[in-house]
Amino acid sequence: MNNVIIVTYDISNNKVRTQFSKFLEKYGVRVQFSVFEIKNSKRIMDIVKNGIEERFSKKFEKSDSIYIFCANHKNTIRYGSANLLDNDMIFI
Repeated sequence: MNNVIIVTYDISNNKVRTQFSKFLEKYGVRVQFSVFEIKNSKRIMDIVKNGIEERFSKKFEKSDSIYIFCANHKNTIRYGSANLLDNDMIFI
């Protein structure tokens, strides 16, 4: 099984959403309109997390949500309104 990161997002602002998708295109491929598959490595994960935190997190609106799912299912990173959820996730 490939070691991948899945990034999914729901961003309401068109400009921020376009910037965010172009940022993700540098590191992975779009598998659905707002879902990217990125090859996982510590370096890439750090770049993606730092990029989101430094370039985008202040631009997110309260209703925006960003999820980063790691292939090992042990780690889910949330930004925006997704960060407010306190639910466990089940992977099928």
